[in-house]
Amino acid sequence: MPSTSNKRCRIFLLSPANAGGERGRLLLRERASFDLAVRLRTEGATIGEVFSFISGLYFRGKLAYSEVFAAPPRGVPGSFVIASGRGLMPPDTRITFEELKSIASIPVDADEPRYREPLERNARILAERAGPDCEIVLLGSIASTKYLEPLVEIFGPHLLFPADFVGRGDMGRGGLMLRCAGAGTELNYVPAADAPRHGPRAPNLPPRPNSLLPRPPKTRTNPG
Repeated sequence: MPSTSNKRCRIFLLSPANAGGERGRLLLRERASFDLAVRLRTEGATIGEVFSFISGLYFRGKLAYSEVFAAPPRGVPGSFVIASGRGLMPPDTRITFEELKSIASIPVDADEPRYREPLERNARILAERAGPDCEIVLLGSIASTKYLEPLVEIFGPHLLFPADFVGRGDMGRGGLMLRCAGAGTELNYVPAADAPRHGPRAPNLPPRPNSLLPRPPKTRTNPG
């Protein structure tokens, strides 16, 4: 049976942003002058804010949702970010410019040992610390084996997945999680190993009430 919102032990695993993509490359430009890029090169920045910049709505949704609904055992973080080459990292872990370069250089691929081995090692540690009764919820895609295969081997039936993710793209999932976090309404979860990997396209989210109000007229700006 799918689990619903309750007081059971629950930890979230957040799938990574594409650090090698366009926005990741912006952060890794050595002459980039915007605030996050400067901090990354000097004092470092948390992997949560770095991946939120790279992925935008989708990762912000994962962060907000996990912060609201995580229920970890004492002494264990409520969520972890999958980071290629680094395994599992709490979202508030500070990383440096060089560490982001390393993360971006390792493919997220179940056949890549540099990705898979740290992930499996950290997952085993988490499984031991969380205990046999804790649910582990993957906030990410199960359409491929890159997360599912190594994680199912370790967490088995305790690895869950939001059923409402099927048929939604990244933007739809991000928007859905932000709304659920704001409303305090938790999604239903199903065992990840048995969940359908593909499905018909889910309907668009209904507009927020304030989006029905007239929008102010657009003003032209000088591109120069």
